[in-house]
Amino acid sequence: MTGGRHRSNMELVAQGLGNIGSALFGGIPATGAIARTVTNIKSGGKTPVAGVIHAITLTLVLLFLAPVAALIPLASLAGILVVVSIGMCEVDHFIRLLKAPRSDVMVLLTTFLLTVFVDLTVAVQFGLVLAALLFIRRMAEVADVSVITRELKGDPDNEETAWMSRLEDLPEGLEMFEVQGPFFFGAADRFQEAIRSIEKPVPVIILRIRNVPAIDATGLHAIREFLRKCRKTSTQLIISGVHTQPASALKRSGLWEEIGEENIFKNINQALKRAREVLEQKA
Repeated sequence: MTGGRHRSNMELVAQGLGNIGSALFGGIPATGAIARTVTNIKSGGKTPVAGVIHAITLTLVLLFLAPVAALIPLASLAGILVVVSIGMCEVDHFIRLLKAPRSDVMVLLTTFLLTVFVDLTVAVQFGLVLAALLFIRRMAEVADVSVITRELKGDPDNEETAWMSRLEDLPEGLEMFEVQGPFFFGAADRFQEAIRSIEKPVPVIILRIRNVPAIDATGLHAIREFLRKCRKTSTQLIISGVHTQPASALKRSGLWEEIGEENIFKNINQALKRAREVLEQKA
């Protein structure tokens, strides 16, 4: 609102320390109020000094002028609050938000109505839960798992054909899967569906995860189950394109050792070289 840099983390640390100190003297923990902040800014106070002066003034009133403050009519305070709330309302911004996707509008209106008719704390809790569910849903939509072996072999118009032309022809007995997006519980079902598309066991399967920035426990479980199925059918699983977070997760879970470091590579060229070696051994 001021156009300056806001150190929100440090503010939370300061509020936490303030609440601890307050509790030591029998005080009640509280949070920073947006109403006083907006009033400060609307009045021209745009630096932390304004907050410090406000805190000192409030302390002096509580210590020395509490009996006088108790005589202020509630109707007068209500009028001040109405003026402040009108100044806080960004009606144009609210109307623009209503033109957002329906799911976002649902979160907005739910939080808004709960704030007005129930309580701000309840509204924030519901808003966070709804926003988290919405994020999960969107991540599940962008995540994709597909079998790309046939596409790379048979579709001359496929955008990856140019990439594959730099490599030797894919050997027979190899299937290649590719995971797009975060490999978490939202994508696990699609991974299982892609696996079921294999009509008969093959000697080697390459799992490309070059576009997987992160993997969670469910994704690791899906890979472990896939690895067990591969072992039952004597299929060698090779993983290609492992980034930092997935590599760390694979090592912590023990999958790195189960798959074998010799079967995990950073690029597809090394993975294909390993696949040819395995196919020659099984020939």
